[in-house]
Amino acid sequence: MKAIIFPGQGVQRQGMGKDLYDHFIKAREFFEYANELLGWRITDVMFEADELELLETKNTQPAVFIYSTILALTQNDLKPDVVAGHSLGEFSALVVNGALSFEDGLNLVLNRAFMAQKVCEKHPTGMGAIIGLTDDYIAKRIEEISQESREPIYFANYNGPGQVVITGSKKGIRLACKAFKAEGAKRAVPLSISGSFHSPYMEEAGIELGELIQQTHFNTPLCPIVQCVDGKAYTDVETIKTNLVRHITHPVQWTAMMSTMDSMGVKTYYEAGPDDTLQKIVKRMVPESTVLALADLPEYRNLITNFKTN
Repeated sequence: MKAIIFPGQGVQRQGMGKDLYDHFIKAREFFEYANELLGWRITDVMFEADELELLETKNTQPAVFIYSTILALTQNDLKPDVVAGHSLGEFSALVVNGALSFEDGLNLVLNRAFMAQKVCEKHPTGMGAIIGLTDDYIAKRIEEISQESREPIYFANYNGPGQVVITGSKKGIRLACKAFKAEGAKRAVPLSISGSFHSPYMEEAGIELGELIQQTHFNTPLCPIVQCVDGKAYTDVETIKTNLVRHITHPVQWTAMMSTMDSMGVKTYYEAGPDDTLQKIVKRMVPESTVLALADLPEYRNLITNFKTN
């Protein structure tokens, strides 16, 4: 079995998708359609804007969604048996497995970005990566640090054994990272992400997004999606929608998601993203699997090299 996996916010980089846009007419049409749907040229931000502009949540989320989704949709011969997305990537996964149209997926992501941006502007929050300590130890310590400092700190992502992301107030994240580094973490650093995603801070955004999701038409998916909120595979539309609403305030259970895909018999993983973030995690967790980047497939590289236009 094969899976296409989609990364979330944080993988963005200047110029992502420009080679597809320049050399493949089908992809260019998708990019221009996205510009039309948004009412502004997101491609200008993706291809030419400086890193700070691209880092703004209202730009980052649509940009990552657009690139990852178009990259996967232009791989005509690759039909996944299952899809999964890390946080924001879940929306791309739902488009690629047919549950959402490209238009509705982009609309949800855009609104999600603006809702999250409002929260980011209201609360000085952030996220931090902790590597090399057990989940149980981190859980115990963030509770202690939070109580001592009176600064909210939560789990945001379970990215594999010994690799998590925490979230909360900026001060709380700084205090926690400093403590974990002193306590033996291989890495404990604040991330360049403004906001407290997958935490109670996003409750207001979750209510707004939930209303929009319930108003959006979903199709029966062509293949299962393994969802972030609990790491299980689903094809039932109503359950998928409920989980999609919940995931904005709940941690990303990537560790459980990988366990599910492995138990389903997935042997080959294709990452649809601009870097190898998920590939490294997958290879660490299931070293016997084949892990590839869609952008590195021979068909894609030949497409770009040969300047095909149809």
